[in-house]
Amino acid sequence: MLHRLVLVVLFAVAAYLVLPDAIQAQAFSYEGVQVCGMCHKTEKSGNQLKVWEGSKHAQAYKALQTAEAKKFSKDPTKDEKCLKCHTTGHGVAANLKGAKFKVEDGVQCEACHGPGSAYKSMAVMKNKADAQKKGLMVHADVEKFCKTCHNSESPTFKGFDYKTMWAKIAHPTPKG
Repeated sequence: MLHRLVLVVLFAVAAYLVLPDAIQAQAFSYEGVQVCGMCHKTEKSGNQLKVWEGSKHAQAYKALQTAEAKKFSKDPTKDEKCLKCHTTGHGVAANLKGAKFKVEDGVQCEACHGPGSAYKSMAVMKNKADAQKKGLMVHADVEKFCKTCHNSESPTFKGFDYKTMWAKIAHPTPKG
């Protein structure tokens, strides 16, 4: 009897220790620029949504629909080699894309910052460490990350000047 009780207690303790990790291991889902933009469109946030809207990243998917893009691929909007850099969340299961997520929005917030389902709330975003635990990506080497797409694999690659390009899309959060 005591042996059985010890086993039950050990099982309960193991479940208690393992279940939180199993819950955390669940995949995060992509919410889309409409969700991210709700909090990042004000002056207080540095008008980050407006910066993105004025960028080529916002037009990246549309660029695949041009006559120039079609010279390189029969249908660039279905070509894996094109979609991996001209969209966000490419190759991710449909159930990991939120209701407001649209592939047509191109290279949106979550392409660089990671799927936002668990860090999208203001309560989480107020604490950077908590947001990072919930999937917010902050790259130690932004230039290296940018070059995962901006490189010679692209048939239209003409070089990449990181400093010049970063200046066009920089979107810091104002202090204070």
